[in-house]
Amino acid sequence: MIGCSWLACFSLEPSGMSRSMPIPRLEIAPMTTFRIAVIGAGETGTPLLKQLIAAPFVELAGVADLNLDLPGVRLARENGIAVTSDFMKLADEGEKIDIIIDVTGSGAVREALRQHMMKSGNRHTLIMHERIALLMMSLSLGKAVDARHGEQGYR
Repeated sequence: MIGCSWLACFSLEPSGMSRSMPIPRLEIAPMTTFRIAVIGAGETGTPLLKQLIAAPFVELAGVADLNLDLPGVRLARENGIAVTSDFMKLADEGEKIDIIIDVTGSGAVREALRQHMMKSGNRHTLIMHERIALLMMSLSLGKAVDARHGEQGYR
């Protein structure tokens, strides 16, 4: 399995059996920079922020949390990232932001973001649910990462 990482590529053999195959490496143009805002800088948001800050292809547009004394807020400030207690200020950035990652676990925050996107006509910015963020963090760490504030569900 030379060239494969934790992600395996499967194809069906004529016999119907699947086998692992190396993932082909394509020559592509340099990666685009993703402009991201994070809502929630607590126990879930802080490790996520560490990964995002370390990624050379990510530009953090801002971090929002009601509690500006959290470690994630301190981390953002130390790295010159704008912080606010009003997550709607980040949403108001409109299409300047590619992805808003919501790791609050709050259905009310998700609904406010959705309503704002519909009213503003912003069809560019993606709202990333906490469960997707946890999946991506788990994949990058090679082990499951759980939400610290319990299962909130997708509403």
